[in-house]
Amino acid sequence: MIKAILFDIDNTLMDFMKMKHECCKAAIDAMISAGLKTNQEKGLEVLYKLYDKYGLEYQYIFRNLLRELGGKVDYRIISHGIIAYRKMRDSYLIPYPDVISTLIELKKNYKLAVVSDAPVLQAWMRLVTMRLDGFFDVVITKADARKQKTHAAPFKAALRELKIKSEEAVMIGDRISRDVETAKKLGIKTIYARYGDTHKAEVGKSGADAEIERVSEIIGVLEKWGKF
Repeated sequence: MIKAILFDIDNTLMDFMKMKHECCKAAIDAMISAGLKTNQEKGLEVLYKLYDKYGLEYQYIFRNLLRELGGKVDYRIISHGIIAYRKMRDSYLIPYPDVISTLIELKKNYKLAVVSDAPVLQAWMRLVTMRLDGFFDVVITKADARKQKTHAAPFKAALRELKIKSEEAVMIGDRISRDVETAKKLGIKTIYARYGDTHKAEVGKSGADAEIERVSEIIGVLEKWGKF
């Protein structure tokens, strides 16, 4: 019997990559207007290389960007970039279509949880900004479990908080190596959010128990399994 549905946040509940790209463009343009000697194309190229190196949540990315582009850290220019980034972020921090209606339906029958590799404050900020925080009984982040989802710890923490067994949970996410493979090793049923993966697996090749192209299809999967 399924008792809880576990969700990733980024690219599962919201289009994180689209938000990130638009925020980066706004930040680069603002820093150029403030005096940064580059153009948008070059600035974005260097910025994305730095994200590849340090991770998408790295807090000092603009400082490192200025060092890469000119060697001098100018906090006035960095401030212009941060402010522009944050303004654009608020515009794009919205859930995918059907998320809220799907969560409303799921909440009638299941406990809901988040299992995310995002830093704890960023995870909560995204949920609160999108007004999704009230749907979830449990939120587990990298800080809570002290491990990423390539490790079993975040999933075990969620199961422990929810007071359920692994076979009583379903995990939904866009990252095969984190949301599908690790969860399956624990006996958690998995749904691959194909719509959020920028490097999609071939249809039927994700290794998940089910694959969906939009959030609302979760309910159909559960009905097919006889769990809704």
